[in-house]
Amino acid sequence: MSFSPATSTDSDISTGVSSDSLPSTDTNGGVGLSDPATASQRRAMLDLINRLRNTGVQRDIDLPMIAVIGNQSAGKSSLIESISGITLPRSQGTCTRCPTECKLTQADTPWTCVVKLHFITDERGSPIKATNITFGDPISNKAHVEERIRRAQRAILNPNTDYKKFLEGHQVTSGRDETSFSRNYVSLEISGRELADLSFVDLPGLIASVGRAGDANDIDLVKNLVTSYIEKPSCLILLTVACETDFENQGAHHLAKQYDRKGKRTVGVLTKPDRIPQGEEESWIRLIRNEVEPLDNNWYCVKQPSSHDITLGINWADARSLEKRFFAAKKPWSGLDSHLHRFLGTARLTERLSAILAELIARRLPEIQDELQTIILQADSELGELPPAPPSDPVIEIYRVLNGFTKELSELLKGTPDENGLVQTIRSHSETFKREVYSTAPNFVPWEKKESHRRLKLPPAKFLSNEENVDTENEDSSEDDEDDDELGLIPPVTLRGNAIYIDEVMQRAQNGRTRELPDYYPFVVQAEYISKIVEKWGEPAVELFEVVNIVIRELLGKMVEDHFAHLGKGGAKQAVLMIVYDHLDEAADRAKEKIKWLLQVEGAPATLNTHYYADYREKFLAYYRGCRDINYDTMSSIRKLAAGRHTMETVNRALSSLKELGISAKVDDLARLLPSDPLEVALGMMASVRGYFQVAYKRFVDMVPLAIDYEMVRGLERGLDEALLEGLQVTGEAAHERCAAMLQEPAAIASKRQELSKKLERLRAARTELKRLSV
Repeated sequence: MSFSPATSTDSDISTGVSSDSLPSTDTNGGVGLSDPATASQRRAMLDLINRLRNTGVQRDIDLPMIAVIGNQSAGKSSLIESISGITLPRSQGTCTRCPTECKLTQADTPWTCVVKLHFITDERGSPIKATNITFGDPISNKAHVEERIRRAQRAILNPNTDYKKFLEGHQVTSGRDETSFSRNYVSLEISGRELADLSFVDLPGLIASVGRAGDANDIDLVKNLVTSYIEKPSCLILLTVACETDFENQGAHHLAKQYDRKGKRTVGVLTKPDRIPQGEEESWIRLIRNEVEPLDNNWYCVKQPSSHDITLGINWADARSLEKRFFAAKKPWSGLDSHLHRFLGTARLTERLSAILAELIARRLPEIQDELQTIILQADSELGELPPAPPSDPVIEIYRVLNGFTKELSELLKGTPDENGLVQTIRSHSETFKREVYSTAPNFVPWEKKESHRRLKLPPAKFLSNEENVDTENEDSSEDDEDDDELGLIPPVTLRGNAIYIDEVMQRAQNGRTRELPDYYPFVVQAEYISKIVEKWGEPAVELFEVVNIVIRELLGKMVEDHFAHLGKGGAKQAVLMIVYDHLDEAADRAKEKIKWLLQVEGAPATLNTHYYADYREKFLAYYRGCRDINYDTMSSIRKLAAGRHTMETVNRALSSLKELGISAKVDDLARLLPSDPLEVALGMMASVRGYFQVAYKRFVDMVPLAIDYEMVRGLERGLDEALLEGLQVTGEAAHERCAAMLQEPAAIASKRQELSKKLERLRAARTELKRLSV
């Protein structure tokens, strides 16, 4: 049991049981904190705390309060009744099995009491969303309050039963309840002219033992309820001790001392002084003198009406008069020193409690203001760290997120001026693909194989200088590559094929002849060379396809994460990811089919670009002729003459003479004037295949990236909107439910958001009340 000058909350829990009870009358005879004579300054502070408690902020900040603790049958309920003017339900054994919160409010209206049920835990004690239920119509007759409270307590102890059955039933029996004790509580909102703003809570008393039908867990449960109050630094502990029981055997005293070792915030109250065994009075008087178990705020003693007085129908005013006469006439109380008489009686106790509490409030107010601001900032920060709350219109929100996703994807697929953009990344892989395809060029060598030990490397083909940098041999290539890397140049392309010597070409040409004339060689020889070259193009084409697929897949994964990860429980993100991956797979299949088709097309050599083909054929033919041994020395001499400062005029005169004859030529073209070569047929085949390669390879390295770009890159955008809408099922009659389900946030986050929002609401309401402070 506890009380404090404000509305109690879920955590305001203590214990209280009494063996005596006073009947309800029409006399409002409250004393102490309910006394209208309380000083105005003190009342202003008490009213401020009352308003703060009405906001519920005591869940977040330690507000000053009074908690009454004691063992069972220590007289706590009787003390509460003397202050509030109502009668609490009585039963055999433990009287109070759930908290009963009493809120007193001064109002210029007739006396009224409203009973409410507050559910904050389930039957297992686990926290639930707070539910407040008004239990019946307002009560205007005090005599009806006790029965209404009894019925409300039964409803609290049976949370799985409709509360209306307890409200409307003619008789409430003491049958077995669903729970023996409960943190859920009953509240009494009492208003009237003679009342002041005040609240207190009557809770289960400390239990020493349970009977056979009891639950041993109830002992710790009640102890924890009491502890939740008295462990708070701003809680004034009102320790109730019955004089009829040995002091050391009362566990409430030990519990209070555990949390207030020096006795600075504990007030002791001795009850039932008329039941002190004869000869033991002095041990209790020593407490009043503060000689043993001293407390900063001393020990008090109160006397409530006896069972006989209650039977005779004594009212509240007469009860207070009897208490005064008892202490004035009964030994040893009447013989106490005059200065100790201020520690006797309910009125003096409540007046002292009021003064102590007011002083505690005045001391705490500056700290409360600072703590309030700190907690508001912390709660705001925690709320800001949560994902955005689900919108009121889920369909619009889903469409907004989808549009943002597809718009950004469209821009990336079309290309952005970003060094690490999608198109730029794919282009670098396309360049690698181009070099890989070029490396499959036939490595024709215009001398016979038996001469390979003498001549290891072909001279550079100058007419290819504006195209690929080609290295026809592997030897020393790694060293050259390192030099190129240091210079920041692209290393030369190393032809992957083995050297094909001219005599090998001639032999294949001879073997390919059937019934042709002696000077005719079939095209099948060139076709076979070309076919084997094209077969090598499949691997780099597939590698380009796969790497682009991976790049796009990674891009989609990151974009889906950025746009959809914050939605709901993650289901929307997974659904979108599956849809876009499936859509990408369809686009990839189309691109793969195009690549396959291009490879099949290139398998049959053909071109309408005859001029380009012929030009390269002639250049390669002249190049190969000039590299032949029979012409090599001659061409070497010509080249030396052309390079010499004093001899170049000789070469220039020859070229000028040819020009006068209508023949335009360069130095390397002079190889065409060399005498006929016995392997001229092989040279022609080599030049034809190599020239066609230039045509076909350039065509292929253009078409494959274009096909991938059209079908898998830009093609990914085609039909994506429809695929998302259809896959997510966000159209039609069920669209709202589907979108709401996708946006439904995890229960933990929703609970955290609700908790923080309610907390901020309480804190801001409390801050508003603090601004009104004028003490």
